[in-house]
Amino acid sequence: MTDTPARPAFLNVSTSATGRRWIGPSAEDDRQAEALEQATGLPPALCRVLARRGVPAQEAELFLAPALRDLLPDPRSLRDMDKATARFLEAVEKRQRIAIFADYDVDGGSSGALLICWLRDMGLPATLYIPDRIDEGYGPNDAAMSALARDHDLIICVDCGTLSHGPIAAAVGADVIVLDHHLGGETLPPALAVVNPNRQDETGDLAHLCAAGVVFLMLVEAGRLLREAGHKGPDLLSLLDLVALATVADVAPLIGVNRALVRQGLTVMARRNRPGLVALADVARMDTAPTPYHLGFLLGPRINAGGRIGQADLGARLLSTVDPHEAGALAERLDQLNTERRDVENAVRAAAVDQATERGLDAPLVWAAGEGWHPGVVGIVASRLKEASNRPAIVIGFDGDEGKGSGRSVSGIDLGAAIQRLASEGLLIKGGGHKMAAGLTVARDKLEPAMARLAELLAKQGAADLGPADLRLDGVLMPGAATVELIEQIEKAGPFGAGAPAPRFAFPDVQIAFAKRVGESHLKISFSDGIGPRIDAIAFGAFDTDLGPMLEKHGGMRFHLAGRLEINSWGGRQRPQLRLEDAAPVS
Repeated sequence: MTDTPARPAFLNVSTSATGRRWIGPSAEDDRQAEALEQATGLPPALCRVLARRGVPAQEAELFLAPALRDLLPDPRSLRDMDKATARFLEAVEKRQRIAIFADYDVDGGSSGALLICWLRDMGLPATLYIPDRIDEGYGPNDAAMSALARDHDLIICVDCGTLSHGPIAAAVGADVIVLDHHLGGETLPPALAVVNPNRQDETGDLAHLCAAGVVFLMLVEAGRLLREAGHKGPDLLSLLDLVALATVADVAPLIGVNRALVRQGLTVMARRNRPGLVALADVARMDTAPTPYHLGFLLGPRINAGGRIGQADLGARLLSTVDPHEAGALAERLDQLNTERRDVENAVRAAAVDQATERGLDAPLVWAAGEGWHPGVVGIVASRLKEASNRPAIVIGFDGDEGKGSGRSVSGIDLGAAIQRLASEGLLIKGGGHKMAAGLTVARDKLEPAMARLAELLAKQGAADLGPADLRLDGVLMPGAATVELIEQIEKAGPFGAGAPAPRFAFPDVQIAFAKRVGESHLKISFSDGIGPRIDAIAFGAFDTDLGPMLEKHGGMRFHLAGRLEINSWGGRQRPQLRLEDAAPVS
């Protein structure tokens, strides 16, 4: 929801180049920041960030250094964890045949790779099964589970399975463990154990975990039991790169234990010990230490490309291989598929935007559906619609009389629960998900009534009342204060991402010294206040809005600029750089 109109726009920017109102720190934020600065001696800009996060002075030190030893929950706090871990270790001890049924996205692939790597260290191979997105769809299916059960003693479903009552019942002769995080229904499937922080009978304290986080907790519990029995298990800390990748790519909130998992996982990844991630980082031309941005926008999309438009198991194979040559070949293939995915996405996005715009972008639900739209890109296109409208969005691709779709939501609107309600009412063939993302399958003759009902459910949650997204800023900075040292201090409040947005600052009343279009839609500028040094800035997708044309043809005008600070490492030198997100002329 937008702030109340009574609150004045920050720097008097009520309508920016991207159509947003700027919202600065409240008076209470300012008071808390000043108190933090006096109590801790930390830089004012960092104190502003901590104040916006609600961090009290006595907790600032721990917050800036999140550690697993302080934040890791007891795995046994999750229901069925005891049963799942005991059966898992029984299979290891008896050298039983284990199959892993994983989802085809980054979280599923990382979860599968976690188990494969752990079991390999214990000398036990495992069968990996990832369904084809088009031929089989999301989650376990009767045929696959029945076939796996004939040849295996234990099937572990990761990042799927919570709603798969029929397929799990079809796994006759094998035990099934579900390690998932998707929203649970009123009843659980007939599995030996369903470990899921989003079961309806859970407390919700760990609802922010992705599936890889749940898998990691089971491996933590397995390690504890092995130590109690006098045995040594695999090195769990070496697996944190996979957990970090999944957490960021699945857009899990970076709060609680997720902060420590990602922070320490990035450290592990920087050591370049996993052949698959090394090869993928190289094809993606990553030349600096990994950050959440790299995981979410460079590595994640390439791993997802296999499940979207290629071979579903490529990502998990890449993440679990120990062979650098195989890793190189898989990374090259995924990079190629990602390029193809972008072309497919662009075509679907253009058609979906036109359709949704004609239908109206101010409804409680923004949606589009088309014949032959590739099911592997509808989720990405839904994200684009959501960003453009600040509304929950659904995009559906039809093949014959059946359509497969994906949805993305905005903060405060639980899309997964609404989709699940639709399925229970018979308007969907199937559907599920979590608060921010969901998937569905719908019959063509039910499309219009299903979307109308979904819009009604979302309106009851307040989706119809959402205005343009405000741009929340943590304060102002002058160019002279934007140093590498300050950026390094601010980064300690990270990692930043979903649920923990990166700090954004405004640079008031500055002049554009240089502006150049880069590629099709990006803009590079440098700016100064006339007193301090020039700062370079990059605005990705600037020409998709009025931001690019406004700053490219600045005509000597002065502007307020807003965005996120980052360190640009080039040629052995480090310089501050602004990831420019918005601008407004000085009034």
